Amino acid sequence: MIVAGQKEMQQLDRYTMEILGLPGVVLMENAGARVVEEIIASHSQNSDNNVVILAGGGNNGGDGFVVARKLVDLGWSPKLWLLTDLEKITGDAKCHLDVYLKRGLPLFTLKEMDVLPTHLEQADIIVDAMLGTGVKGAVREPMKTVIHMVNNRRNQASVLSVDIPTGVNSDDGRVVDEAIKATKTITFVCPKRGFFLQEGPNYVGEWKAVDISVPPSIAQTLHFKLPQVITESLITECIPSRPRNGHKGTFGHALVIGGSQAYVGAPVFTAKAVLHSGAGLVTLAIPESLYHIAANLFPEALFIPLSETDGHFSVRAIHELNPKLPTFRSVAVGPGMSRFQEGEGWIKELFTALTNQPIVIDADGLYLLRNQLELLQQHQGPVILTPHPGEMATLVCKSVQEVEGNRLEIAQEFAVKYGVLLLLKGHRSVVATPDGELYINPLGHDALGKGGSGDVLTGLITSFLAQGALPKDALLAASYLHAKSGEEQAEILSHFGVMPEDIITGVKQLLMRYTNR
Repeated sequence: MIVAGQKEMQQLDRYTMEILGLPGVVLMENAGARVVEEIIASHSQNSDNNVVILAGGGNNGGDGFVVARKLVDLGWSPKLWLLTDLEKITGDAKCHLDVYLKRGLPLFTLKEMDVLPTHLEQADIIVDAMLGTGVKGAVREPMKTVIHMVNNRRNQASVLSVDIPTGVNSDDGRVVDEAIKATKTITFVCPKRGFFLQEGPNYVGEWKAVDISVPPSIAQTLHFKLPQVITESLITECIPSRPRNGHKGTFGHALVIGGSQAYVGAPVFTAKAVLHSGAGLVTLAIPESLYHIAANLFPEALFIPLSETDGHFSVRAIHELNPKLPTFRSVAVGPGMSRFQEGEGWIKELFTALTNQPIVIDADGLYLLRNQLELLQQHQGPVILTPHPGEMATLVCKSVQEVEGNRLEIAQEFAVKYGVLLLLKGHRSVVATPDGELYINPLGHDALGKGGSGDVLTGLITSFLAQGALPKDALLAASYLHAKSGEEQAEILSHFGVMPEDIITGVKQLLMRYTNR
C-alpha cells in the first residue's frame, strides 16, 4: 500500500479525470458513499444516531455534502453545517451542494453559529469534512473554534474525519495550533504521509484507505517512487520459511556482540529474541567478567567470553573472536556495549575481521561508527542500522528536531549514500533501503517505550537473517512483528507493564498465527 502527499494525490486525481475520463463529481460521489458505508458499518444501521456533518468550501466539504444526502436517503437525519459562505462553493462541490439544496434538505450556515454548540453536545457522530489535504499552516476562524468544540466532545462522540483530520498537514504531519483529533479517518485511495509523521499519528486515530475509483497503479504509470506501508500481508511473505525436516544448522547460527559492566541484560535480551524467533543457535560474545551472570540469565545460549578493560571490550578481543567469525550466518553488534575509550578502533578492527555476513548495528555500536561511516561502505555484506532519532542525529550531525521533521528524507538519503538498510525508530518507524525504497511501519505505541525493547528488535532482525531471510525482508518482518507484539501485549498487560520478554512472547504467538495460515 503506497503512501502519498498532497501533490501526488492531486496528480493521481487529475490523471483519473483527464486521462481515464472519470469526472471529479463522480469521484466525490464515490468518496461520500464510502464514508457512509463506514458510518453504517460502525454504528449498526441505527438511524437514531445524532450525526453532525461539518463541511468546508472545498472538495472535502463536497464529500460532506454527499455524506449528508446519502444518510438522508437511508433514513437518518444528519445536521449538515456549511462553515463558509455559500457563494464560495465552486466546482464539483457546488454540484453536490446544489443537488442537496434542490431536494429541500436542511442546511445550517454561519448565520446560525450560536446553535452549533448545542448540535455538537447532542451528537453521537461528528463528521469532519472541513479542510482536507490542503492545510499548510494554522487553521483560521471559524474552523479553529469549531475544532476546539469538536475535540472537547471527542470522548462522548465518535469523530470521523474525511480523508485527513482538519488541521493536519498531509505532507509532514505538522499541526499548527489546532487540529481535529479523530476517532477514525476514512482516507481515499491510500494513506497520506502526514498520518505517520510528527504530530500526525496523534490526530488520525484509526485509519482506513477506501477505493473511490482512482487506481493506485497510476503511481507506477507516473513513475512515482512513493513510500509503502508495511502490512500484515507483506510481512507474511517476509518471514523465513521453515522446512519440517530442518535442524539447528538449517536455521542458522547468529552472533551477538555486546554487553559491558553497566549493561548486562541488553545482549541477553537480544540473544533471547534470536533464539525464540527461530534461529538454530545463538552465541553471545561478551566481556569475560559478565560470563557467569549472562550464562545464568540465558543458559540456552553459547558464549565467547572476551578480553576486557575496565568492564568493556579490549581491542585484543577482536583478535580472539576473529577465527570464529566465519561460522556465523549473521552478526549483531552494540546491545549494552556502552562507550569506551578504545571503541572506535575496536569497531574498525571488527569490520576488518568480518567477511560478507550480514551485520546489524544498534545502540552504542552506532555511536562508535559516527566518525568512520566509510566502514559501512567497505563491508562486503549487508549492513543494517537501527538508530532511534537521537542516534540518527549523531550519525548525520543534525539536531533531533531536524531528524524528526524530515524522517523520510534523512533515512532515505543516508541509506542510499552509504549503501545500508536503515530502520529509523520512532512512533512510526521508517525503513530505508540502499535503492531508495521507503517503508513505514503503521504500528507501535508507548508500550514499547522501555529499556530492552530495542534489544529485542535487534535480535529479531538478526534471527531472521540467520535463518536465510533477505535483509530487507528480515527488517520489515522484525519491525512489524515487534510493534504488533507490543500493541497486543499492552491489551493484556496494560501500556505500563509490557516488558522485553513479553514482546518476545507476543512475537512467538504472532509467528504461530501467521505461519499456520
